Amino acid sequence: MLRFRALLLAMLCVLPQWAHAADINGAALAWWWGVPFVGILLSIAVMPLLAPIFWHHHFGKVAAGWALLFLVPFAVAFGPGLAFASLVHALVAEYIPFVILLTALFTVAGGIYIRGNLHGSPGLNTGLLAMGAVLASFMGTTGASMLLIRPLIRANDNRRHKAHVVVFFIFIVSNAGGSLTPLGDPPLFLGFLKGVDFFWTVAHILPETLFLVGALLTLFFALDWWLYRGSQEVLPQDPTPDTPRIGFDGALNFALLGAVVVLVLLSGLWKSAVVFDVAGTEVGLPGLVRDIGLIAVTGLSLWLTPRAVHERNQFGWGPMQEVAKLFAGIFLTIIPVIAMLKAGVNGPFGAIVSAVTRPDGTPDPAMYFWATGALSSFLDNAPTYLVFFNTAGGDAAALMTQLAPTLAAISAGAVFMGANTYIGNAPNLMVKAIAEDRGVPMPSFFGYMLWSCGILLPLFALMTLIWFR
Repeated sequence: MLRFRALLLAMLCVLPQWAHAADINGAALAWWWGVPFVGILLSIAVMPLLAPIFWHHHFGKVAAGWALLFLVPFAVAFGPGLAFASLVHALVAEYIPFVILLTALFTVAGGIYIRGNLHGSPGLNTGLLAMGAVLASFMGTTGASMLLIRPLIRANDNRRHKAHVVVFFIFIVSNAGGSLTPLGDPPLFLGFLKGVDFFWTVAHILPETLFLVGALLTLFFALDWWLYRGSQEVLPQDPTPDTPRIGFDGALNFALLGAVVVLVLLSGLWKSAVVFDVAGTEVGLPGLVRDIGLIAVTGLSLWLTPRAVHERNQFGWGPMQEVAKLFAGIFLTIIPVIAMLKAGVNGPFGAIVSAVTRPDGTPDPAMYFWATGALSSFLDNAPTYLVFFNTAGGDAAALMTQLAPTLAAISAGAVFMGANTYIGNAPNLMVKAIAEDRGVPMPSFFGYMLWSCGILLPLFALMTLIWFR
């Protein structure tokens, strides 16, 4: 990543005439500039289902194709200078910090192995889900999911009914638990990069999170207890042998996880006048120090973690490479969409702005909650958050104060409703793949939606009545 930034700086030295701010007039753009953005999101949602083999081998090419479908015509229509500056802004201000953080969390979590054999009773399963919900806000939904899903499956490998355990794991650990800090879920980190305070979400959607997680844990315990009491539920022989004690291998990564938290928190609290201009995009010293520190943490984790730990965790770079490639295309194709949304009712997407706005011109938190959540259910919740963040004005200072209910609704919708489908959040599919690889018969795409619609949607309706009216 540092080499990439150096390359961008070198390009600016060769092409100084291109070094101006990426200021796009969204009102002057036609709606079809948003087609590449919609195209890449639909590709992510549909192609793994319709053409899984093609998608597995060529998803990077598909993402690059949609990105070029935007960049090349944009450069022709508005000039290479504006196109280049917009490209640099998307990469340097948002994409690179985003991927660096995800890589650090993914690597550190992959270096921790929980050894031993737990026994999946209703109490233990509920306790693991509760612990995962807490960890998710500090090591990310991806990190917490990768840390706990394997020991949870091992704990229940002597149970006949296991799919419901994984389904609730996705609800709680892979989604709802990551709602309290920018470390928890990618949408909130993007908000942090846009200027939302580190502790803003925990101060404003903690009651909603406690309600949702508490309700899900209660429902899970009741269901798991009912299944567990069946005479044929527990197999006569446990496939995983008992061990003398439960413990952690690669425990040094817990200290590195603490370093990640400190670096992200420091970048939000530390104010510095030192700013570097990259093609009109300001790169502050705190953010630069954070990214360098996170890269160092990633390198230390890879260096210090024994190879045997990675092998037992089946650690590999495939999931991270997929996220990096797909999000590169997403962050580029979303450029004109954000500009058009910033144009408000006068822009091409004025109808969307009007739909989430009350007759008196004020934003409607309930509509923001459901609109953000609906798109987050079928598209990716990180760009969906950005879309509605900018629809609400894009001013972090205003959204954190007089428009706080609106930002709370956007944040909750993006994080909570990512659990509605397998494709709503990246950890969902990762957890499903791991569970199926370990022999758990997971529901189909629409079978999973029967679970989410029956359990989650009534809870979201209650949340709307209580908090987002």
